[in-house]
Amino acid sequence: MTDSRVRHARWDDLPKEKVTDDIHRRLFTGDRMMIAHVYLDKGAIVPTHSHENEQLTYILEGALRFWIGAEGSADVEELVVKAGEILYIPSHVPHKAEALEDTFDVDVFSPPRQDWLDGTDTYFHRK
Repeated sequence: MTDSRVRHARWDDLPKEKVTDDIHRRLFTGDRMMIAHVYLDKGAIVPTHSHENEQLTYILEGALRFWIGAEGSADVEELVVKAGEILYIPSHVPHKAEALEDTFDVDVFSPPRQDWLDGTDTYFHRK
């Protein structure tokens, strides 16, 4: 059964979760979507991963370099997404990111990232 309650929150009142020493986030979820504020210090790396969720990344401040495609593959696409730009990543597409400067972005996922909700997003801690 879904939760049909209307919910309202202020971003600053939501807990700021430490993901790594240089990545933090705040989450707000519905039944079939999730929005996150993600804060990345310059040099922060989001290791290569993929997920079933469609993803929209909207850069509000800073810039992220993305590598789209399987690591080591000849068809990996590299692109920089800057403040005011948005990136769509389809389901199951491998991707990696590096913060080129202190960056603040909004990520939207459908469905919600269960691994972010239950703390099983161990790819952040791979070496």
